[in-house]
Amino acid sequence: MTSATTDVLDLVVSTYRETLRRDELGPYSDFYEAGGDSMVAFQIVTRLTAALDVEVPIALVFACPTPADLASAVDDLD
Repeated sequence: MTSATTDVLDLVVSTYRETLRRDELGPYSDFYEAGGDSMVAFQIVTRLTAALDVEVPIALVFACPTPADLASAVDDLD
């Protein structure tokens, strides 16, 4: 998996922080350890899909549980 662009990584990190209501989350914070569940995953992909105008599959959140991993996977969707 390649590294994500800074803009996409920043967007994913801010989406995790807002959705999980945890300001301390960073690029390598784990979705599950931060309290993520299927409802939160749905909110994350809805926000990312709207912001990036690309369909983000919910399975990516579960397969790529850190913002850095998810951002990289989202970058590869283009």
